[in-house]
Amino acid sequence: MTDPKRDIRGEVLAVLTTIAPEVEPGEIRDEVLLRDQVDLDSMDWLNFLVGIHKRLNVDIPEADYASLRTLADVVRYVTEQATAAR
Repeated sequence: MTDPKRDIRGEVLAVLTTIAPEVEPGEIRDEVLLRDQVDLDSMDWLNFLVGIHKRLNVDIPEADYASLRTLADVVRYVTEQATAAR
């Protein structure tokens, strides 16, 4: 059985690379601020979060945006939301 957290991480990285095609997914570190690793302006960041919503069917209220700073934060959030939806 595959690790669902690993699958979500891959899906999140896939969304990120559609927004920022220059990103090398293997170079993204989980606990480092995403915006420090990837040059995303506020519009790109919004498109990234909307892309996660579309690809993974997870609602991300604007109030939660500030808590999503690292790849680990985003993966954890999506995992928790997906679990809560079951």
